[in-house]
Formats: sequence, C-alpha cells, structure tokens
Amino acid sequence: MRFFSDNAASVHPNLLESLTAANGQDTAYDGDHLSASLNTAFSDLFETEVEALWVATGTAANSLALAAMCQPHQGVICHKEAHIEQDEAGAPGFFTGGAKLMLLGGEGAKLSPESVDAHCAAIRDDVHQVQPAAVSITNASEYGLVYRPDEVAGLAEICRARGLGLHMDGARFANAVASLGCSPADLTWKAGVDALSFGFVKNGGMSAEALIFFDKALAADTRYRRKRAGHLQSKGRFLAAQILAMLQDDLWLDNARAANAGAQIIADAAKERLLYPVEANEVFIKLAADEAAHLRGLGFDFYDWGKGQARLVTSWNQSADDIRPLAEAIDAL
Repeated sequence: MRFFSDNAASVHPNLLESLTAANGQDTAYDGDHLSASLNTAFSDLFETEVEALWVATGTAANSLALAAMCQPHQGVICHKEAHIEQDEAGAPGFFTGGAKLMLLGGEGAKLSPESVDAHCAAIRDDVHQVQPAAVSITNASEYGLVYRPDEVAGLAEICRARGLGLHMDGARFANAVASLGCSPADLTWKAGVDALSFGFVKNGGMSAEALIFFDKALAADTRYRRKRAGHLQSKGRFLAAQILAMLQDDLWLDNARAANAGAQIIADAAKERLLYPVEANEVFIKLAADEAAHLRGLGFDFYDWGKGQARLVTSWNQSADDIRPLAEAIDAL
C-alpha cells in the first residue's frame, strides 16, 4: 500500500546472504578481495575497462563524480529539477569546493543538446563569468522519462565540442536499461558518458552504490576525495558484497523489470490522468485534493507533487497483486 518511494522497499534476500558470506576477516577499507573484484565485474558488464568505487549514497556518488570533472571556479550544467539541485542540500557545491550548478529547463526534466549548446554559447569567455566544465543528466529523469542512447550521444557530442565532461546520475539506471532493452554499454560509454552513478539502493539494495568511471583518469584523485569526504568505510567489503550480489545473474535488471512492470499496471488504469509517459517505475498523475484524500483513506500512501498532482513509485518487491488494488481505486475515481 506504500507508493512513496522505492527507497522504502525491502532489501533483496540475496544481499542479506552476501553480507553473511562476507563476514569473515579480510583487509580493511577497499583492500579486500571483494572490493578488488569490482573493476572486473563492472568491466565485464560494460564491455570495456572501467574503474569502479563503492560509496554509501547516491549523493556521494554524484558529488564525487562532479568533483572529478569540475574545479571550484567552474560550473555543472543540469536540469533545474535535477536531484543534484533539488534534493542534495548543496552537496555538489560542497564536494567540488564551490562549483556552480547552471540550471536549464526541458520537458520531463530532460536536457536537450540544443539547450546545452545555447547556454554555453551565451557565456562570455572571460574571468567575469563561470565557465561550465561538465553536464549532468539523470537517467531515468526526475519525471521517470528515459534518455535513449541517441539522446545521450547528442548531448555527448556537444560536450566533446565544448570540452565538457558528461556525468549520468543513474539512481534508476537499472530501470532505464530495463525499459529500453539495450545494453548498459550502449547507454553509457558508447554514447559518450564519462562517469556513471550506478544506483542499487532504490532497486533492492541496502547501503551501497557504485561510481563507475569510463574515463579512468578521473578515478585516481577520486579515491582521495572519497576518503576526505568520510566515505572510505573501514569494512568496505560489506558494500562490495552487496553490489556483487546485485550484479550476480543480472539481479539488478530483474528487479528493475519487476518495478517497471508494476508502474505499467498503474499507468494502464490512470489513462488520461497521466502527466508524462511511464517509461520506468515512476507514475505522475493528475489528482485533485479530494481524490488524493480518498485514496489515502483507502490506505494508499504516496507523495503530492505540486497542486493537483501526485507521484506514485513502484518497487522491485511489489507484485501485481500488491499493485492492482491501487490501479483499480484510481480507475474507479
């Protein structure tokens, strides 16, 4: 009955088993055998050599990635509703030492190559204006819309032409890949992404996210930044164990497919109430105040998302039988 957030979902049993299996004695910090295997595991997944670091939160993954690309006097172009702007309490500025977030619009919280290029073109090349150093996109976006490989490639082309790094906030990267049916490689480095925050916590994980560098030169200093930021956990093997459990047999993808399928059940019932196409596991609908109160009276929990709107999020562990009562209640309004 809870559709607030996939952050609130239960942890997949395989992860809990992986913690027990990792509960022996090993080297501290990231020197253990599990942490050492992350590069190989992610290199296999992405079909290219990468550097992979564990961190405890998506905020840390995003902020560390941007700090690797951006000096304190520079800027990061992102959507005005991006998570790094709206929901990270200034962490990107803190980690980068003061870099500015340069906010753009765009339907469904997505950036376009044209808007990024136009924004850059309007900035004078002198010391009186902040110069952009990176672009950050969220996939799936804050309104559940998915960037396709060609869209990412279009943004990457502008980034390369203007000397900018390209970061992907992939808190729901699994849902994007599941929705598109493409390979993780097609949606990232093959399309021009330099760094990816690969989210697991929203998708059945517990307390570990991955920071993936396709541009491996960005990783070396990030290891020092991770320590300085307080994210080099002494028993890092337990974070690595969680991530490896999610990668095993594509559990991350199966969980995302389940969450996406649940969102489609709600979308089919919502029909003309839909504010955006449903491409991942978030559903945004028109919902009057009295209708929202009625649904809550039936026991359903969700967030209001502006006046007359609501956000409904499905999780990996919600079956069709769990979700169908909400769909039927919306259909009956």
